[in-house]
Amino acid sequence: MDVVWMVIYLVLIFSILVFVHEGGHFLVARAFKVRVTEFMLGFPGPNIHFTWRGTKFGITAVPLGGYARVCGMEPGQESPHLRRMMALSYERGQLSVADAAAELGISENDARDALDELYEWGTLEAPRARDERETFRTPGRDGFASGQVRPLEDVEAFYESERKQQYRSLPFVKRICILLAGPGMNLLFAVVAFVVIYSVLGVDYTDSAGVTQHLVVDPLRAIRGGFNYIGMVFVAILGLFNPQTAADTVSNSTSVLGIAVLSKNAADAGLANFLFFMAAISISLGLMNMLPIPPLDGGRFAVEVFQLIARRSITRRVLTGLSVTGMALFFGFFVLMLNQDIQRFVLGNWG
Repeated sequence: MDVVWMVIYLVLIFSILVFVHEGGHFLVARAFKVRVTEFMLGFPGPNIHFTWRGTKFGITAVPLGGYARVCGMEPGQESPHLRRMMALSYERGQLSVADAAAELGISENDARDALDELYEWGTLEAPRARDERETFRTPGRDGFASGQVRPLEDVEAFYESERKQQYRSLPFVKRICILLAGPGMNLLFAVVAFVVIYSVLGVDYTDSAGVTQHLVVDPLRAIRGGFNYIGMVFVAILGLFNPQTAADTVSNSTSVLGIAVLSKNAADAGLANFLFFMAAISISLGLMNMLPIPPLDGGRFAVEVFQLIARRSITRRVLTGLSVTGMALFFGFFVLMLNQDIQRFVLGNWG
């Protein structure tokens, strides 16, 4: 039964914190009038959802994690065939990669890139499962059905209207705000949690004489304590990049297994302890996401800064390579920390 509760608490914590994180991206993107086609709780896959103002909100079959699909975040240069592809797609309602290539006189790779980009923009719907012809469709919105013919009267005006709703159309500062909104919301959640813990719920404090008192502090002190804790976690994460402290930092870290065990322990200790544990995980999630390693938010931030300084875009191939390298690095950390947690919590022989 303990294992079941560990899983429940783990799913609860990650669902809330990822919702908070992706909610930051979503809210700032919409504030800048950028299209967000999906806001899902869980891994991509089968889902239950509803659509509101052009965004699908829902929960997937595996409700651990989540994502917000902000349109126009694809890397590389914009395809030169977008205008013609838009006109052809809306004229026909449904358009396969092969037909698009033949009609426009371009290669199938170029046609696929342009159609994929229009999908990333939310201008077209992606091919359905097991669609061998890779058929893209006009989206079901604004009173139109999916795949319905919608000839464009002014292709240039439609293109400009669609492009204005893309992440890539924003100036540098606004793009950075969207990227950092997720980690920022995680840190904000932690600070609010500290206020609730120390200014609303209060904590029991035992002084040197052994007398236990219920301590409640003013919100400013709670906020100050929250920022102090954020600073401590920040310094600990920086220890990963110092050869002299990296081993200690990793040994004091934990994997999903450790979080599951510790989350139950925190819940058993009461609401304040559980909320404090959530705040600590939220801070770690937010700060780790700010590391300059793709595909993390900090990695995308580093890419944006590089592109601003170099005055050129990083290609999709390069960004994919950097992301794969980053994922391999984190997978290595995950395996190492999982082994630590197995030794610590399962075998009981970790000092």
